[in-house]
Amino acid sequence: MVTKSKSTKTEKKMPRLKDHYLREVMPALVREFSYKNPMETPSIKKVVINAGIGEAVQNIKMLDAVVEEMRQITGQKPLGTNARKSIAGFKLREGMPIGSKVTLRGDRMYEFLDRLISVALPRIRDFRGVNGNSFDGKGNYTLGLKEQIIFPEIKYDTVMFIHGFDITIVTNARTDKEGKALLKFMGMPFRN
Repeated sequence: MVTKSKSTKTEKKMPRLKDHYLREVMPALVREFSYKNPMETPSIKKVVINAGIGEAVQNIKMLDAVVEEMRQITGQKPLGTNARKSIAGFKLREGMPIGSKVTLRGDRMYEFLDRLISVALPRIRDFRGVNGNSFDGKGNYTLGLKEQIIFPEIKYDTVMFIHGFDITIVTNARTDKEGKALLKFMGMPFRN
């Protein structure tokens, strides 16, 4: 007698922000910009988080701490970045490790953006919204953060030093107006 066993596949749950994009943001963008085809609507392609630590030239342990904190925040192993050229005034030689970066795509990207928008940004002291003028002319947005401790994954007691990083949200929007509308509908708290 042959019995059918239950499938061992576990269904992956769609990230909350991705579901919001598909159900509410896409139709809103189609209405606002009168796209003839829903595939024309702009979407977020990737998120790049970059931390440049100049002090790592003197103390390499600082860079190790930054890499570990970025791994905790993003859930992905960061890539080390090296100096491209030597600068004698900064005691910097070509090839020295000076930072780290992470590129997020897919579900991890949506999960990170959801935590950034709904948890981390509201934890900034005296937060009144992010600057709406930090677009590059092609719909991509860059946001600079001064402290890594706004993310709940970072335990304040274990932090060696406070550092910031840049978050670049890369979209396939054709203009800054479309890119800003996309991020605004996604929940990005722009200043008025």
